[in-house]
Amino acid sequence: MDLSVIVVSWNTRDLLRSCLRSIRDTAGELDYEVIVVDNASSDGSPEMVSREFPEAQLIVNSRNVGFAGGNNQAIVVSRGDYVLLLNSDAVLLPDAAASLVGYLERHPASAAAGAQLLNPDGSFQWSYADYPSFGGEMLLATKLAGLVRPAYPSYPESESQIERTADWVSGACILVRRSAIEKVGLLDDGYFMYTEETDWCYRMRQAGWSVGYVPKAKVLHWGGQSASAAPERKRSQVYLSKWRFFQKHHGRLTAAAFRLAIQVASAAKLLAWSAAALIPRRARSEQARRQVRSYVRLLAEMW
Repeated sequence: MDLSVIVVSWNTRDLLRSCLRSIRDTAGELDYEVIVVDNASSDGSPEMVSREFPEAQLIVNSRNVGFAGGNNQAIVVSRGDYVLLLNSDAVLLPDAAASLVGYLERHPASAAAGAQLLNPDGSFQWSYADYPSFGGEMLLATKLAGLVRPAYPSYPESESQIERTADWVSGACILVRRSAIEKVGLLDDGYFMYTEETDWCYRMRQAGWSVGYVPKAKVLHWGGQSASAAPERKRSQVYLSKWRFFQKHHGRLTAAAFRLAIQVASAAKLLAWSAAALIPRRARSEQARRQVRSYVRLLAEMW
């Protein structure tokens, strides 16, 4: 079998339907299978998949095991020479999967290839980036990144149409060679959400493989639809995942410095948003209260 397409979903029924239709409509002559992992959705997603996509293998979890955990469940039962991880809020455009497979067939030293992600309006969405660095994360946390490099941490949009190697590509649509998975292992399910694909690409690069970016493979990506169901948790998940990445790949001292810096920056932002929450403008105050709850959660989980 050429290709195993894996889609992990949590409460994204309508988008999931569009995603699965796009796989069916664009697969062309590829011999493929589809595996859907439902992370304990409550919106009828599993029933929709069973009813409308009977060809898909469906794994239904009794709890949300996260992006990495769900994909790993499917990877171990998949059969394709290549494994495509596709977000449930993504839609393959014509020849996207074939272009990714073709790239890996032409580049035997590449472990993985990522697509060009597009916003629903067709504009470019970040699709690949440099590995996280302590300096870069400090620029982002202090909102100074734009002064140093406007497109930080992604490569400039002007380079988005150029096929190239990259440090890492987005897990919204990433094709991985089976033999590379056998060599470097599965996704690290210690990441519940975010940075897991960065970690995976890093381990592939450490093992001697390269990672490619394929702009010819185009994918519409709504972005953050599962995370939007729990917005106050998103910020803490982002930083907990980055903290784990630094612990694994940059040592305890760098990880500790990162944690401390994020705590200090978050405490300052919490104070600012707490003051803003007192402003008697309803929309502004509600936004401020959401930010306060988000930063309180982040500080509690990174303490």
